Amino acid sequence: MAGWLWLMAGLALLAVEVVTPGGFYVLFFGVGALVVGLLVALGVGGPPWVQWLIFSGVSIASLLLFRGRILARFDKEQPATPMDTFEGELAIPMDDLAPGAVGRAELRGTSWTVQNADDRPLAKGQRCRVVRVEGLTLFIRA
Repeated sequence: MAGWLWLMAGLALLAVEVVTPGGFYVLFFGVGALVVGLLVALGVGGPPWVQWLIFSGVSIASLLLFRGRILARFDKEQPATPMDTFEGELAIPMDDLAPGAVGRAELRGTSWTVQNADDRPLAKGQRCRVVRVEGLTLFIRA
């Protein structure tokens, strides 16, 4: 294959990576095509079967060596998205709850499993604050 074909294929693959949310896969095949295009342009590309072998080797090797590093770098730069939390929200117990007891409470119009995290009992209908969330259990205190 002509060197300019490899260079065009490499640029096309890089463009595909830019416009698609692929997770950095196509990028390395574009780099492989660019490397082969440069080698062919320098006159050291060899016959087509060698060019395809170099393309495959460079693409897969760079994918295995560098994809994890690139993903880690981009993941660190993204700000953490705030999650909706129930901590600090008001919950209304549906039953009397002794200290440490588990029961039900209403929060945002839904019944939740709650545990009394206070040292004193909580009365039915008393306004309580969510202090912690573990799985689907809310820990509340007066």
